[in-house]
Amino acid sequence: MKNVIILVPETAIPAAIVDPQYMFFAVNNFFKETGHEPFFNVELVGLTKEVQLNFGSVTIHTNKTISKTKQADLVIVPAISGNIKSAIELNKDFIPFLIKQHYGGAEIASLCVGAFLLASSGLLNGKQCSTHWLFANQFREMFPEVIFAEDKIITDQNGIYTSGGATSYWNLLLYLVEKYTSKEMAIMASKFFLLDIDKTTQLPFRIFKGQKEHQDSLIISAQNYIEENYKEKLTVDELADRFNLGRRTFERRFKKATKNTIIEYIQRVKVEAAKLDLEKGRKTVSEIMYDVGYTDSKSFRDVFKNL
Repeated sequence: MKNVIILVPETAIPAAIVDPQYMFFAVNNFFKETGHEPFFNVELVGLTKEVQLNFGSVTIHTNKTISKTKQADLVIVPAISGNIKSAIELNKDFIPFLIKQHYGGAEIASLCVGAFLLASSGLLNGKQCSTHWLFANQFREMFPEVIFAEDKIITDQNGIYTSGGATSYWNLLLYLVEKYTSKEMAIMASKFFLLDIDKTTQLPFRIFKGQKEHQDSLIISAQNYIEENYKEKLTVDELADRFNLGRRTFERRFKKATKNTIIEYIQRVKVEAAKLDLEKGRKTVSEIMYDVGYTDSKSFRDVFKNL
């Protein structure tokens, strides 16, 4: 039997605790129905015996506190909510616990924004990590030592797992069920929970927000200009002249502020506009391509696919 710990951090999202518990309980029932012993022993572990979540409307009763918890085979780090840095501070006592568990042999899996708490342990340094696309810039800024994989639904490196945004953690749970039990059991779970077992990327769900969390007012002006004039044929030289900067200085400041090159930013604005038009379903792909300033269908497809 595999010992699974689901952490119950302060400010955790309740569903990210209950859903993995439900998944492992369901798999145990599948085993019972075929005449086998339950496969997973699941415990909720917190810093205290009771944790109030969702602004006090939900109370989770933990099985144990971290001081009384033995070595696990798998530790689940659920998504946290609210101000990320404050949430990490509230839950900082989990960090040495995660390190101890991992070096004792436990595998660790973070769900969605739980990646921030896991990354705070240093266990993700030099490894790939995914989290919710909405928090991509903040994650890169806080954890530059981590290889951020914005598009991935699941990452798996040396016993450390992460998942993309929101409900994509169900795909990681299926992945873990398959790893610890069998493909057949994962398929059974996917049918029971009505989940697409083959989902691999969160890019179709991402909304490009413009990356304006920085303090460089000139670059924000440049971003606004690009977003208002994306249908035009914009060049780096023309933009640099418009904002009275040398090309190299403009490129350096733009990349530092937005984490994108100017060309990448223009492409992302165009692709986001194209996505919105496609979702409305009122125009053909060719019409949308021309509307956002592309004339070559192959180039448009390649950029759209990559972004």
